[in-house]
Amino acid sequence: MHSHAGRQPQITATNADDRCAAEAELNLLRDVLKLLPAGVTVQDETGHFLLVNDSAAAQLGLCDHDRATAASSSPHLSERRASVPELLRAGRTAVTEECIGDGEARQVLLTTHRPIRIANRNLLIAASADITEQKAFEDQLFRSAYYDELTGLPTRRVIEHRANVLLKQQNDDGGRFALAFLDIDNFKHINDYYGHATGDALLAAFAKRLGRELRDSDMLARISGDEFLLLLSPIQSMHEVKDFIEATLHRLSAPFFIDGSEIFASTSIGVSLCPDHGNSYDILCQNADLAMYRVKNDGKGTAAFFDASMEHEALARMKVEQALRLAILEKRFCCAFQAKVDIRTHEIKGIEALVRLRDNEGVIQAPGTFINLAVELGLIDELTLLVLAEIVRSIDLINETFGPDATISINVAAKQAGNAHFMQSFALALEATGFPKRFMIEVTEDAFVTKTYFQDEILPILRKIGVGISIDDFGIGYSSLSALADITADEIKIDRSFITDIHQRPRSQGILRAIESLSEALGMTVIAEGIESFEELAYLQAATNIRYAQGYYFSRPIFLEELRPAPAFVSEARVSLASRPVQESRPALARAERYRR
Repeated sequence: MHSHAGRQPQITATNADDRCAAEAELNLLRDVLKLLPAGVTVQDETGHFLLVNDSAAAQLGLCDHDRATAASSSPHLSERRASVPELLRAGRTAVTEECIGDGEARQVLLTTHRPIRIANRNLLIAASADITEQKAFEDQLFRSAYYDELTGLPTRRVIEHRANVLLKQQNDDGGRFALAFLDIDNFKHINDYYGHATGDALLAAFAKRLGRELRDSDMLARISGDEFLLLLSPIQSMHEVKDFIEATLHRLSAPFFIDGSEIFASTSIGVSLCPDHGNSYDILCQNADLAMYRVKNDGKGTAAFFDASMEHEALARMKVEQALRLAILEKRFCCAFQAKVDIRTHEIKGIEALVRLRDNEGVIQAPGTFINLAVELGLIDELTLLVLAEIVRSIDLINETFGPDATISINVAAKQAGNAHFMQSFALALEATGFPKRFMIEVTEDAFVTKTYFQDEILPILRKIGVGISIDDFGIGYSSLSALADITADEIKIDRSFITDIHQRPRSQGILRAIESLSEALGMTVIAEGIESFEELAYLQAATNIRYAQGYYFSRPIFLEELRPAPAFVSEARVSLASRPVQESRPALARAERYRR
């Protein structure tokens, strides 16, 4: 009995030690669980929360006091509580994304749920990680991939997907829809003149105005800088689409008021219908684009539906494009020169170099067939340099024909004039000729729309080497008479549209006098373009102080190859015609031309 009584305290002490160790281990685990960076919760079969650690409390927005009870009654955790029975029945781990809260307080949790069984109880343990920042970044990437940042509109791939879905449905139920290609006219001029910030604001305002009358089933996308694609679905007829497009053009014709500026921005629209004009997104988009370019070529600011003739035009355009590229590669361009004549003395003041293209059959093509395309395709720079090279090679013949003091004018497109890189290289090429002061660069009014940049950045480059500046085709572009005061140029060429039948058009006479007076005050030489009749010349001589003119009345453009075997004409071209009656001027040149033939 005594020995048995003596062993009892030893057993009790061991159990106590075990209990202390277990309690210590449990406390350690409780502390570890409490401080885990992941949010951990345990729920019973009814969804009631049994355990919520510190991270979970922070994630779920629970106060420190009685977290489990708070979680069990919190309205925004009702979905998690309701999902417990289903997750337990599934009996496997599940990963879900949970959104907690709204607005700026909204959090996104990535939660792993795992069913467990402890002490004959079915429990659900969950571990959550806060992925709010990651999801925000993913959303940003998604929006940048599928939505335009400036306008908030869908991008090309979104509207393409929508169109492809409709095309698939169209095969099943025969539904119709329309694609409209929209392009803001002259947006580059607006952007350059007012600045990129204003241009961006215009695009955003344009998109907002354009989207006002759309149905939920329609879609508007921005597919590039100033180009938009509109999908109208469903549609019943072409007439319905036409009425909508006309109403859209009317809305867009109203001015936009941006940063204190009143900006008018017309729009060219091309429309294709499914299935009338194609059964694939690419074909429908291409045909809408062709229709839009028809509008551009016909004057802009209106709309056109695709028709088969546009496809033929596109093929013809492609043929011209291929011929143009090949001609540049093979250097099949040549120069013709037209004189600028003093209408008082009939002496030659200068010449304008006019580029011509020889096609595969050797036929000379006028610039109207290829110049605009060369500008659009980015080939105009190389073409301009080819003209300069031809002038340099033929300078001796030019001097013999027109005189060593005649200025030589070269046309530069507005797009080139605003390109500092090209103009710098072109200025170097002019300087390298050894006679840069002979040259006059002719640019249209369009170049002066960006007058601050052109005059501040480009003109000093040309002035430094002595090159003159001429405003070509004045009166048909964007300038006003007041704009002349801001332009630094040496010469202004009045477009032939003002000169044709000037003796019979009093309004044109008034405009001509105004341009002449202002140009004289600003020290610019005025040249009248397109003189074709004696009556036009006689009016300029009698009613104006204009000294110089250019046109077929004096001479058609002359090719260098025509001049080489014609020494007799060389002397006549340079002879002063002051002693001749005015009426004989043109026949005299005509006789020289017959001699050259």
